[in-house]
Amino acid sequence: MTKRLELYKCEICGNLVEVVLDGAGELVCCGQAMQRLEANTTDGDREKHVPVFIKKDDVLEVRVGSQPHPMTDEHYIQFIEVISDDEVYMKRKYLKPNEEAFLKLKCYDIGKMSAKEFCNIHGLWENKND
Repeated sequence: MTKRLELYKCEICGNLVEVVLDGAGELVCCGQAMQRLEANTTDGDREKHVPVFIKKDDVLEVRVGSQPHPMTDEHYIQFIEVISDDEVYMKRKYLKPNEEAFLKLKCYDIGKMSAKEFCNIHGLWENKND
């Protein structure tokens, strides 16, 4: 069974799929079941991937890590996504190499939220703005 907003990855071709609506079926790509991704939530000593929330006036900025993440052709953040805790609101920003890894949004009264980011080498990372 799949649940809304879960991410699945094909281990063969690298396709990444986000579920839009809950379903009873199994996601299959390249002839095998896709793997549901579990987000990492803590950084090791060397890599900085956990999203960071920075509020300035009426703007909320989500940055990747407390130090800038590399954004080279070989190693970069592919997207940043913010989801309200009630899963009603979502915003996603796709990134390319050499771009700065951040997402800005106006602060509306949507309460607590989580931010996810996907690194092309180190996978999925998540943090909440508790």
